[in-house]
Amino acid sequence: MTTAAAVKIEKTAWSGWPNCYRISNGEVELIVTSDIGPRVMRYGFVGGQNLFWVQKEGAGKSGEPAWVTRGGHRIWVGPEDIRYTYPPDNGPVQVEVKGGVLIATQPVEKETGIRKQLEIRLAATGSSVTVVHRLVNTGNMPLEYSAWALTMMAPGGHGVTGFPPRGTHPENLQPTNPLVMWAFSDLTDPRWKFTRKYLILRMEPGNKTPTKLGHHNPKTFGAYILNGEMFLKQYNAAAVERHPDMGCSFETFTNADFLELETMGPLTKVQSGGAVEHVERWSLHKGVKPAAWTDAELDGILLPLLASK
Repeated sequence: MTTAAAVKIEKTAWSGWPNCYRISNGEVELIVTSDIGPRVMRYGFVGGQNLFWVQKEGAGKSGEPAWVTRGGHRIWVGPEDIRYTYPPDNGPVQVEVKGGVLIATQPVEKETGIRKQLEIRLAATGSSVTVVHRLVNTGNMPLEYSAWALTMMAPGGHGVTGFPPRGTHPENLQPTNPLVMWAFSDLTDPRWKFTRKYLILRMEPGNKTPTKLGHHNPKTFGAYILNGEMFLKQYNAAAVERHPDMGCSFETFTNADFLELETMGPLTKVQSGGAVEHVERWSLHKGVKPAAWTDAELDGILLPLLASK
């Protein structure tokens, strides 16, 4: 067991994986397994619900030859490409504990020459977590890619993201941000709700029709509200023209099983031996029960939290 201030990191079995690490400060806890990954498989209040989705049929398993949906939080190589994004992460990863910091490192992918790493730092009190996503180019040639951080949320909640500050016409004549669609995006889908300031996506268990949208916000955030609790992740995006997927810093997706909150770092040319780092800030919050999905209601929940970062 390793202790730094009030943060404890201890090895444990979890959900069928024998070699997991529990990171806790007594208020919240995270579970990282070294049997597969790197992935964070649980984040929640101690004794409370797991805000992250875990695929039941994949729990505790490893060694599959192809990529498995699995669940939890992961790092991918963006933009999405079937050849480079989907190498399996089904084998053991190296875990290093430095005080209150856990670093999980995947072996170099033979398909890409990239080594994936998650560095997780939990605050001594409260729920704040800093997650550093690293993609190291171990090959001999420069590569261009972005770090893509994807969090798969448990069923039945609402995902929320916000647009950059709104303005008025004719005072503001220039566009402020893209709103990006995929070929399977359907704006008539009732799971979507747009307000002036926010985009809300409802996760409907059993609805097998996938849907996805993306956008850009210099102060990118994604929230997920489920059973009176809220997961919030934030990061500061680069200029819109540097981001892949037509300028997306945030993307959200849902299907029958989960809702995904995705942040996308800028497209970067990485020299041999170099790395891309992408930093998210996480937090959990209790007593979050919007009376309605309106700007005023969401402002009251989110603005105090976003303003503090």
